[in-house]
Amino acid sequence: MKVAIGSDHGGLRLKEEIKVLLDELKVDSHDFGTYTSASVDYPDISRQVAEAVAGGEYERGIIVCGTGIGVSIAANKIKGIRAALCNDVFSAQMSREHNDANILTLGERVIGCGLARMIVEVWLKTEFAGGRHTCRVDKIMELEKN
Repeated sequence: MKVAIGSDHGGLRLKEEIKVLLDELKVDSHDFGTYTSASVDYPDISRQVAEAVAGGEYERGIIVCGTGIGVSIAANKIKGIRAALCNDVFSAQMSREHNDANILTLGERVIGCGLARMIVEVWLKTEFAGGRHTCRVDKIMELEKN
C-alpha cells in the first residue's frame, strides 16, 4: 500500500509520529509537507494529498492539522475523495469498513500520539466490507456530479 501524508504547522509533530509508525509497519509513504513549524494554509496541503489519492498515485492518504476539521473539509472538495475525521478507533474502523474512506484526517490538538497510532493502524488494516455498503458509497460519489 502507498500512502500520501501531509500536515499544516498545527499537525506537524503528530504527522512526524505517524511517519515513524508507517515505517514500522513497512508502509510506503510520501510526505507532502509541511516540513517546518512556519505557518502554512491547510487547504494547500489537503489539496496536494487529496489529488495524489484521487489520481491513483497513492491508495490512501493521511492529513493532520490542529483539529482535523479544516483538512477534512478541504480534502472532501476534491472529486473522488472520502475523507473521514476520526478521533477514536471505532470510527476509524467504520470509516473504512462502511464508507471506504480513502483519506484519514486527524487533529494533533485533539488526540495524543498513542491514540493516533492505534487509529492509523486500524484504519490502514481495515478493508472495505462492500456488500450493502457499496451502493451507499456509490450514492455518496454520485453527489459529486450535482
